[in-house]
Amino acid sequence: MELKAGDIVMLKSGGQPLTVAEVKGDDVICLWMGVEGDLFRETLPLAVLEHLEEVDEDEEEDEDDEDEE
Repeated sequence: MELKAGDIVMLKSGGQPLTVAEVKGDDVICLWMGVEGDLFRETLPLAVLEHLEEVDEDEEEDEDDEDEE
């Protein structure tokens, strides 16, 4: 899996989306906001992350329109 800064990932075990800040070999520095607005930063091994596909907002709106029909 090829990650770069700005990619959105998630722990394979679940949880909230994380933003990739930097990739250093097999270590990925991730950032995320806590429920109270606190910013968290953690270095995680690449093996525990999965890349989330970015959803284009236009595609998401099209899907919502189809659901309404």
